[in-house]
Amino acid sequence: MESPYPCDVCHETFRDAGSLKVHQRVHTEERPYRCDVCNKTFKILRILKAHQRVHTGERPYRCDICNKTFKILGILKGHQRVHTGERPYCCELCNKTFSNKSDLKIHQRVHTGERPYSCDVCNKTFSAKSSVKVHQHVHTGERPYSCDVCNKTFSVKSILKAHQRVHSGECPYSCDVCNKTFSLKCILKVHQRVHTGERPYSCDVCNKTFSQQCGLKEHERIHTGERPYSCDVCKKSFSRPFSLKAHERVHTGERPYSCDVCNKTFSETHKLKIHQRVHTGERPYCCDVCNKTFIAAHKLKVHHRVHTGERPYRCDVCNKTFSQKSIMKKHQRLHAVCINV
Repeated sequence: MESPYPCDVCHETFRDAGSLKVHQRVHTEERPYRCDVCNKTFKILRILKAHQRVHTGERPYRCDICNKTFKILGILKGHQRVHTGERPYCCELCNKTFSNKSDLKIHQRVHTGERPYSCDVCNKTFSAKSSVKVHQHVHTGERPYSCDVCNKTFSVKSILKAHQRVHSGECPYSCDVCNKTFSLKCILKVHQRVHTGERPYSCDVCNKTFSQQCGLKEHERIHTGERPYSCDVCKKSFSRPFSLKAHERVHTGERPYSCDVCNKTFSETHKLKIHQRVHTGERPYCCDVCNKTFIAAHKLKVHHRVHTGERPYRCDVCNKTFSQKSIMKKHQRLHAVCINV
């Protein structure tokens, strides 16, 4: 179809003069339509009318499948594709498909690197306007979404929704390889890397790769020496928050994880898991030199030193070296006894 009306700024063409006039407000920043309740302004009259439904609560568009209601017809149409599975918008670079044109537009910024929305407090930039709005809660401390079961509050609606599954037990996302289910789509995505072996996050110091960004971030602290989590009892610091939480149990004596065979208790889940192998006989870690097996990865690592001759622990009194830290500490007590005598 012919589009004879060109924009003299960006040269985009339009089918009629009215569409061109509306488009030109992108360049002039003209917003001639004002809400008489909150004074927010808009470039297009129909968007003002849709906005006014925020104040009136009117949601005139209803999905005939699930009865969910919407303020805007376009959002209803996009929602209906959840039921039909239709994803008519395709990225021409990576062929990823989307149910909404706006989602495609945001996605394309992954390829272009465009981040047109900026926080006016810290100048951090974002590819989507909604992301700026969520980010600004960091500065305001606003947590407008509240759980009606436990009253916990959240800065993001989607996180509240995910949290509510703690109470409902709902795990709607399922792995198509092992059928394990998850409460969050993003956690499923990370889990799937167990099967694919994908490790997309790489350390720029040592090139070690990780399946999760948080794993990379924690690893980088090995290089920087950063230990931002501090115990308020003994001031010992840690690079990871769960390491601090586990350490605090030294002071509280809490051992919340119990073996269902012998009732022995542990302060950390991974210690319980290793202990349970005593009962099951499982020894999943195997030496590739002598085929000796072990119940824990760290025990295999220590054993490897038998073959490599590595002795990484050195006594600061006599410079004698050891393959295990515990043996070095035992040795150092001999010096302490000699000094006291």
